[in-house]
Amino acid sequence: MTNSSGPGLPDLISMLTTLIEHPSISSTDPKDDRSNLEVIHILAEWLETLHFDVRILPVSKSKSNLVATLGRHRAGSGLVLSGHTDTVPYDEERWSCDPFQLTEKDQRLYGLGSADMKSFFGIALEAVRIFDVKQFETPLVIVATADEESTMAGAKRLLDEGIQPGRYALIGEPTSLKPVRMHKGVMMESIRVRGESGHSSNPALGASALEGMHRVLAELLRWRRELQQSNRNPMFEVDVPTVNLGAIRGGDSPNRICAQCETLIDIRPLPGMDLKELRESLNHRLQSVLADEPRLSLTIDSLFEGIPAFETDPDSAFLRTCESLTGHPAQAVAFGTEAPYFSRLGMETVILGPGSIDQAHQPDEYLPMKQIKPAIELIRNLIRRYCLLH
Repeated sequence: MTNSSGPGLPDLISMLTTLIEHPSISSTDPKDDRSNLEVIHILAEWLETLHFDVRILPVSKSKSNLVATLGRHRAGSGLVLSGHTDTVPYDEERWSCDPFQLTEKDQRLYGLGSADMKSFFGIALEAVRIFDVKQFETPLVIVATADEESTMAGAKRLLDEGIQPGRYALIGEPTSLKPVRMHKGVMMESIRVRGESGHSSNPALGASALEGMHRVLAELLRWRRELQQSNRNPMFEVDVPTVNLGAIRGGDSPNRICAQCETLIDIRPLPGMDLKELRESLNHRLQSVLADEPRLSLTIDSLFEGIPAFETDPDSAFLRTCESLTGHPAQAVAFGTEAPYFSRLGMETVILGPGSIDQAHQPDEYLPMKQIKPAIELIRNLIRRYCLLH
């Protein structure tokens, strides 16, 4: 792999090294959460070198988005290359190399965020450096967001503020350079049953939250079965919505009636299934189970707002271009991305980038070097088609 170098812009490997060595972990646990501002300002400096007009948009005190435009701004036109600047936390003892140092071994580049998805920014800049700003008829926009791995706060802020950076959006998540036009949504809910404690020798002295939860779980499984019977999409490997019972906690002693029990669930709805409607259905079904027991109460709380399912029209011209350039038909995946937020802003959106989701969130995360050149050429071809004078 050759690394061309332009004035003021580091070569590709240097860019990837710098991005990896600056932690930008996103977590709902404050002890793991880190700012992304260093990464944002590094990207801003590089983009300005390439004559992008750069805007840094605060999301919180320690997090920002970046929107950088090359070429004359024209509302509702142009190509967007988007990615998130944050990574997940890591288990240091399970890494065989330093997660914050780019390590090349066996034609792979190791490091936290190498696949998911800091490398996409370096690859995008490497693709752009050969073009002259005077060649651009419609703008090229690079978007870098915050907190995709935890709250989607960055993408939500773009949506809330109605920031539509372009007409066509490429979300550079790791898809092994195969276009993705569809993914499931994500919901995570806490179901809590409260009862009354008492001595186990006399059940009448209390109301068992554990026994109440047993009834709730049975109804939850019936609800799951009905969802799967009425919703199916053969595009997905698992072609039905899933409801996973992830954790259960309750009680403190075998000789005490349990006063509280909590179950945590994960729901993966298909495209076309609305998150709000699912929550309303879930609440109605489960509340009815305990209606005959006044000493038991049930509450359902969302662990986070949720990620909507995503779908792009199979006849989208932009999707067809991505399929043609990669030689792969569009796929469906189970993991969530920022794509639904870009789609809601009115952009034709495709998920497509180097690296594999199989390496994401794993110790010794890596990017295969053989995918770098094809990724650069793919982005250049998209820029030629959607941004340059013809």
